[in-house]
Amino acid sequence: MEQIKLKGEFIKLGQALKAANLVDSGVMAKLVIQDGLVKVNGSVETQRGKKLIGGDVVSFEGETIEIVQ
Repeated sequence: MEQIKLKGEFIKLGQALKAANLVDSGVMAKLVIQDGLVKVNGSVETQRGKKLIGGDVVSFEGETIEIVQ
């Protein structure tokens, strides 16, 4: 499980996918999120701008990212 450390109060879902190198671009992040391929805390999330805070867990294509403060 990869961890992303927050620099502020939150990180947006699309940015988190890019930061973890799970997608190559913001456009790719937008597409996989809109297609329902990304889960946040176990539920499908379709909002690219979803604000993630410490403790949130993102899953995509068998990879897991944990957001930490």
